[in-house]
Amino acid sequence: MTETKAQPGPAPASDSAFNRLFTGRSRVDFIGRSRMFLIATLTLLAVCAAGLLIRGLNFSIDFTGGTAYTVTQATAEFTTEQLRDALSEIGVDGAIVQMVDGGRGALISTPAVGEIGGEEQSRVLQAIADTTGAESESIDVSAVGPRWGEQITRQSVRGLLVFLVLVVAYITLRFELRMALAALVTLLHDIAVTVGIYALVGFEVSPASVIAFLTILGYSLYDTVVVFDRVREDTAPLSSVSTATYGETANRALNEVLVRSLSTAMTSILPVASLLFIGATGLGAGTLKDLALALFVGMAIGTFSSVVVATPFLVWLKEKEPRWAELKQRVESRRRSAVDAATDGETAAAASTTAARPSARQHKSGKSRAARRR
Repeated sequence: MTETKAQPGPAPASDSAFNRLFTGRSRVDFIGRSRMFLIATLTLLAVCAAGLLIRGLNFSIDFTGGTAYTVTQATAEFTTEQLRDALSEIGVDGAIVQMVDGGRGALISTPAVGEIGGEEQSRVLQAIADTTGAESESIDVSAVGPRWGEQITRQSVRGLLVFLVLVVAYITLRFELRMALAALVTLLHDIAVTVGIYALVGFEVSPASVIAFLTILGYSLYDTVVVFDRVREDTAPLSSVSTATYGETANRALNEVLVRSLSTAMTSILPVASLLFIGATGLGAGTLKDLALALFVGMAIGTFSSVVVATPFLVWLKEKEPRWAELKQRVESRRRSAVDAATDGETAAAASTTAARPSARQHKSGKSRAARRR
């Protein structure tokens, strides 16, 4: 009778970090590292605040008032420095120059000059025409007063405040007040960091940027609500006899939706990155730059905050409640008792082993003496 060897079965699937991430089984301890994330977040906010205080925001002429010149039919080669120098020579300092259409055009913003059609305006047009090779009649001129910029700012702030109030009201009714407060702190964090990055890098703040700011707040809120919904679902069964704390359960819920948050971020950021780096920068579609830039920065910050700011802050608020504070104390007490019991068992086993060793040596010594007597 011949034996048949069992054929080895298929190898188990690799339980790599990527596999756990994409199956909702990642085990990143976000809550346990909340202190580290807090230090990183506060450092980032401090850097952004310093940039805002030291450098300030670079407002476009829509806010500060000024004159904009659009060159579309340039025939000579020129650089932004040459245009600035040409304008400085006629007494117009502080001009902002941006190349468009692959160097065949330019967008120039200057402080408000004299009356359109006046002598000072004619000198500016002539300087631009001499540098770019464009006909002065083909250069588009538009003047904006600072009053319009004040109206935009006032309306933007009013819209932001209304948005924040509605957010707090909705999340309080849909979830609870502490989740609303955590979402509000996350939104304020996103605003502060985005504005700080604009100040640090020197990006121009235009009406399109303001529109993008308000848009990314909605995106960040959506991501936060998705996480909070899973946290509420997973923490609902917790009771006084549960073996996990509120923070541990919230951390598990965050890991379960982590791949969804990252996937949403990637599918949102990639098209915006295409607009910014290909459309605005590569193809010269300058009108897209302000909108795409604010969306790109804000979406990246919103994804970061929904993971490492919103849920850790929510856990900190919730574990201030007596119910969850007592549960945490019970769970930690039971775990300490289990560790102490295991330590005592190991100590007793080691002591019994040590006590048995002299008896074995005495038995062996007795056998040796009996053999010598024989």
